[in-house]
Amino acid sequence: MTGLNPRQLEAVHHTAGPLLVLAGAGSGKTRVITCKIAHLIGQTGMAPRHIYAVTFTNKAAREMRRRVGEQLEGVNIRGLHISTFHALGLDILRRSPEHLGLRPGFSLLDPQDSENLIKEHLRGVPEADVIGPGTVQRRISRWKNDLVAPDQALTRAEDAFESQLAMLYADYERSLHAYNAVDFDDLILGPVRLLGSHSGLLEDWQGRVRYLLVDEYQDTNQAQYELLRHLTGQPGAFTVVGDDDQSIYAWRGARPENLARLKEDYPRLEVVMLEQNYRSSSRILGLANALIRNNPHVFEKHLWSELGPGETPRVLQCKEEAHEAERVASEILHLKFAEGRAFGEMAILYRGNHQARPFEKTLREHNIPYFLSGGTSFFARAEVKDVMAYLRLLANQDDDAAFLRVVNTPRREIGPTTLERLADYAQTQRIGLFAACHHPGLAEHLGQRQGDRVAAFVDLIREHARRATDDPVSGVSALIETIDYTLWLRENASSQRVADRRHENVKDLLDWLARLRQGDAGSRTLAEMLGHLTLMDVLERQDEAAGGDRVHLMTLHAAKGLEFPYVFLVGMEEELLPHRTSIEEGAIEEERRLAYVGITRARRALTFTLARRRKRQGEWVSSEPSRFLGELPKEQLDWDGARQETTATRRARGQSHLFRLKGMLETG
Repeated sequence: MTGLNPRQLEAVHHTAGPLLVLAGAGSGKTRVITCKIAHLIGQTGMAPRHIYAVTFTNKAAREMRRRVGEQLEGVNIRGLHISTFHALGLDILRRSPEHLGLRPGFSLLDPQDSENLIKEHLRGVPEADVIGPGTVQRRISRWKNDLVAPDQALTRAEDAFESQLAMLYADYERSLHAYNAVDFDDLILGPVRLLGSHSGLLEDWQGRVRYLLVDEYQDTNQAQYELLRHLTGQPGAFTVVGDDDQSIYAWRGARPENLARLKEDYPRLEVVMLEQNYRSSSRILGLANALIRNNPHVFEKHLWSELGPGETPRVLQCKEEAHEAERVASEILHLKFAEGRAFGEMAILYRGNHQARPFEKTLREHNIPYFLSGGTSFFARAEVKDVMAYLRLLANQDDDAAFLRVVNTPRREIGPTTLERLADYAQTQRIGLFAACHHPGLAEHLGQRQGDRVAAFVDLIREHARRATDDPVSGVSALIETIDYTLWLRENASSQRVADRRHENVKDLLDWLARLRQGDAGSRTLAEMLGHLTLMDVLERQDEAAGGDRVHLMTLHAAKGLEFPYVFLVGMEEELLPHRTSIEEGAIEEERRLAYVGITRARRALTFTLARRRKRQGEWVSSEPSRFLGELPKEQLDWDGARQETTATRRARGQSHLFRLKGMLETG
């Protein structure tokens, strides 16, 4: 516990009831959680297997586990549970699937799979193009997060549009049940229903979870809050750590009011404030405090720091977006070549992904290395996932999730009704979907045409699986050609350019397979090659997380939880930050929290930028400074030269390009 401040120590030592740790940005919340786990094991004698810690991302869970390992080096922590909410939910479901009508080995549909299923149900629905699968998917997700069943959604519908969405929700759930599948929202909803309706299971899980720790508590939705209540029971043996000022995920169901609900549901709740910031200078924190003070609060807090005043935050006013990008690039070059800072210490943060384009272009022109966070990884692309699903099915015909992804890709007119009947039959026979397709009794459940279509799909997979056994690359390539996947891409792309790019991704994957085959003397099986590709997927994500010595470009949402010595918060204009949609919907408080998150990412220096005009739909439109800039104390900002730089500083900034050119000549 060396180095913990008094408030952090109080949070670590409190174990006699429910605890809310209200942790401001940069106040050491992760350290408090890891030290508390160490305290529970080392001081209270609690067995590691009875301690559960949950957070929202795999990366955060891995970091927490790493820190606990360092804290308890040499101590046996076998059985300690540190995971995401969804991983915990999946564990609960896998132990008792039958209570929710699931069979062991149920499939987990990812968001793309779910959207494809919704698309199938939208076929034939009037005005399906107006509704769109994305709208349906988001609404179903919101209903599940709010614990609303399809029949309840239909009862509460206020108009025909709401009724249509509720009926699609019911169709979607019926298909999931038939496919023996769940989606990501079910990983929370399912356990809540399970524990809420089976007292024996509830008692069993409360016996397992003797202490629960929740990170980023402000991001919990209603279903996650109910899961916490079920697991901890009335005594409330838990510590939740969060910050209402950093709640920026209302659009995906997060409810910052869950902080207030704790006080109502747990009268014995203790609250510990962590207000000392270990990240940012006092001037940066002064801006953050001034901004967030404009939001209402259940719990008031004020960040402070012992790191000194630091540099005065600056505001750069630019002509338009290209000029904005050029000025930021110039500042980056100055930091690199005049002050000797690493590119990896700098971040450009923005409200929307579309704002990255001019910065990418300008950074490339100046040979400034950068890393764009939030881009789609190779293995996350729909076309790559399609081909990978075909690969999985060729290697293992019992892979129901792979079957469901590709059985109708490209379209084979095997619709939801056919698949539901197939899945029902597979369930009664206790066999997989692929095996059910060629089972002798299936003909009694499907019509002739439907039976012929699934039989044709089985023949297709069987034939190419045989070829793939002898020559995996040839077998897979022949399958892609046989189904004319290139034509499918062209028909479903928004433009020929997009179709060509997707085709190139498929070609890259097949080329990768060929290199794997050649590099191992042709001895690898398809299953072994698939295992290698899956590992590469993991490593790719890890490489993305590492970043390297490159300028970081990312949205404000993606920047949450990160910190950088030098931050450029760009596009500080009305209708960008705050966003136009949020202004129209009256969601200014969350936008203000988003700006607060951006400000508190900076450790040493913070620079805001804004443009006087921007292009929208091909036309120049005048821009107004963000209201959030107006809420910051002017005396704490340097508004674009209002405080004159010294002659030496101006000269150093002006020489940045020369330093860069000299470095390029020396390395060339």
